[in-house]
Amino acid sequence: MAPWLLPGEPSPGTARRTARDWVADTTLFAFAAWMWFLGTHDFPPPGVDFVPPWMVAVNPWIGALACLTVWWRRRAPVTLALALVPCLLVAASSLGATMVAVLTVAAYRHWSRACAITALYLLITSYYAFFAEPPGMTRPAVVGWTAMYFLAPLTVGLIVRANRLVMDSIRREARVREREHLVRLAETRRAEREQLAREMHDVLAHRISLLSVHAGALAYRTARAGDGQAPPLETAEVDEAVRVIQTNARLALDELGEVLSILRTDPPGTSPPGTGSPDPDPPGAAPPRPEPAPSRPSGLDRLVAEARAAGQPVHVTSTGPLDELRPSARRTAYRVVQEALTNARKHAPAADVTVRLDATAGTGLSVHVSNPVTPRPDADTGSGYGLVGLAERLHLEGGTLEHGISGGRFVLTAHLPW
Repeated sequence: MAPWLLPGEPSPGTARRTARDWVADTTLFAFAAWMWFLGTHDFPPPGVDFVPPWMVAVNPWIGALACLTVWWRRRAPVTLALALVPCLLVAASSLGATMVAVLTVAAYRHWSRACAITALYLLITSYYAFFAEPPGMTRPAVVGWTAMYFLAPLTVGLIVRANRLVMDSIRREARVREREHLVRLAETRRAEREQLAREMHDVLAHRISLLSVHAGALAYRTARAGDGQAPPLETAEVDEAVRVIQTNARLALDELGEVLSILRTDPPGTSPPGTGSPDPDPPGAAPPRPEPAPSRPSGLDRLVAEARAAGQPVHVTSTGPLDELRPSARRTAYRVVQEALTNARKHAPAADVTVRLDATAGTGLSVHVSNPVTPRPDADTGSGYGLVGLAERLHLEGGTLEHGISGGRFVLTAHLPW
């Protein structure tokens, strides 16, 4: 609904009038003016012979002043209602304004105040109700009509207040839901950034460690050849080392691009309304990433081959139906082995690494990776975030991660549910 069609806030004076409020105030002012006209056109009415002449003289002027106060009814309803008490005592033409005052107090203030104001007005008009004798009306009818002048606006005002309180509750609930939605959205974005950071760490740490090994070997051989302690590098050797470095750099950029594409690609079915379904194969799009090999978790053979090409002895054994493992678990197992090989390259270069995968259908997959502990003063201790991110990834998959030194070897064990 358009904002200008809604009523203002329940607390008067705290918000500007809406278009709906202006219409309501104009209507109430017109009602007060109409009652003023009736109260001045034939005053005193037939059957009322106890009104003094001075009251007849001031009646239209005080009634007109009371009608004008209707425009300030929202600012201080109770104060305005009390200020109209003297007007009602001496000017019958202010009856419409006092009726509006009762409605306003009932709509904006607690019901007890509204009832007290109404009782005060009824007390003032009771004199006329009990002593006036209009022709053709009985005494109970006069009392009843006089009471209805204030009980009717009191009832309407209480209904309006109840409706306003409901609207205010709906507004507050909507604001709370909006804040909760923004909090959930921020948490979701933070979780996505953390997942993206883990992916970037896994990809870059592995590739950069390979680049470091090959570049270090090339620098070492070049330095020894320059000192005359080794024969100069042959062109084929340099070309091979440069080719490996170039290949790993390109693969690092490609894999990083795949990770960053998460930020630019909407999941299927999330296209904005009215835009239609996303094109599954847009022209010029990159070919889809190949599915993991059925017998190994997500390209494990290629990962091991790259490690061996960098001079890292890796021995892999596997048991059980790995091809039946769910895709997300295969990818997580791949990340476990990748992080373990990266850590071994940092802390125990050229040491034998043993990788064992044990799959049990219906139970789960266990990944064991171990390598000798070879303390070196110049070893890169790393940031420590790799294992932390790996533990978080396994926790999301419902698995566990354990690592530590046992028998002179660093052992990393991961368990993934089936």
